[in-house]
Amino acid sequence: MLKKTSEAQVKASRKWEQKNKEKVKIGSYKRTARLFIKSHASQEDIEELKKLIEERENELKEEK
Repeated sequence: MLKKTSEAQVKASRKWEQKNKEKVKIGSYKRTARLFIKSHASQEDIEELKKLIEERENELKEEK
């Protein structure tokens, strides 16, 4: 099987991930949330998420 990514690129990616653990974690959360919403959320789930998003938006506005 032919690898598409060079070993140097894989090593560089792993190094970046180690230096940016918080960004990696947040990216994972975002992908998981999108997948859940697009593929698995019920109408009730979507309503709950809308409420949570609205609350978070208000918190962020108050911080400014």
